[in-house]
Amino acid sequence: MIPLKTLTLSVALLAVPYLNAADHLTFQPKEGPGKGKHVVLLAGDEEYRSEEAMPMLGKILSQRHGFKCTVLFSAEEDGTINPNKGDSLTHPESLDSADAIVMSLRFRHWKPETVARFKAAVARGIPIVGLRTSTHAFNDKELGDFGKDVLGEKWVSHWGGHKTQATLGIVEKASEIEAIMHGVSDVFGTTDVYEAYPPADAKILLRGQVLKGMTPTDAPADSRKKRSTDKEEQGINDPMMPVAWTREVANAAGKTNRVLCTTMGAASDLPNEGLRRLVINGVYWGLGLDVPQKADVAFVDPFEPTFYGFKGSIPGLKVDDLDLGKPMPKAQTTAAPAAK
Repeated sequence: MIPLKTLTLSVALLAVPYLNAADHLTFQPKEGPGKGKHVVLLAGDEEYRSEEAMPMLGKILSQRHGFKCTVLFSAEEDGTINPNKGDSLTHPESLDSADAIVMSLRFRHWKPETVARFKAAVARGIPIVGLRTSTHAFNDKELGDFGKDVLGEKWVSHWGGHKTQATLGIVEKASEIEAIMHGVSDVFGTTDVYEAYPPADAKILLRGQVLKGMTPTDAPADSRKKRSTDKEEQGINDPMMPVAWTREVANAAGKTNRVLCTTMGAASDLPNEGLRRLVINGVYWGLGLDVPQKADVAFVDPFEPTFYGFKGSIPGLKVDDLDLGKPMPKAQTTAAPAAK
């Protein structure tokens, strides 16, 4: 007979990969090229459902590619996710051991100790993947210029029509041979193109074709618009705005951060396989690992994201609801509204 104490310990050890504190998630990895690397994913925006997207990406990175993944949130003390709680990042001590960061943040104003941990991680020279509103991730004095200085752009404007004109990702010809683009094709997102002007040191990967509607088969938009920078008018797709680029940024500590930034990446964009693959490839590329020819980006658990919008998060959603093996609670709206 197995002693009760031994049996209890054995059960506890078996359950470790699925045990999480109420305020963050840790996905222990399966075998894979990412073994020994810790990716920390940061969710915190009011509009684009990063609280749904980041756990999904963490599951793929851990279960398909072997990275240990920790997902941090804006949340209440009881583990209820609150995207409007801009001062919150749960379990920030995870940043101390981060080998890479994937972030989807919007206008956060974290507590000083959280800011210090984030800045220390960046100073170590770890790679950063920034999605959608991460160009304007912060609105405090300590990190307010992070988007422009590190990712390569800040908030400028909605270039396409918000919720009426989707984005078709067009691969930049000069970047077709880049390893980070392995297997990336047919990129489409329900979010609109942002106006963006990455610096000269950025390598453009994708440009965003503004569509007339909200499906990938809609025709390209043919309107004209004035740029925010010089007020000169141009065709909305002539030239197309960059929607994904890489940089290698020397920081003040003397290290270099490899950066992938995309102004796509809402949860409702990420059912698109090409865009998911770009994000996963970005982690490999940032860490200096060989990028798979066609990375496995199949969902680990069912993923039916909520369509974006303010005040659109799932009421009462808790961090534990997004754990490994749990399909996300059904969203009330999973599809884009009809174009007007």
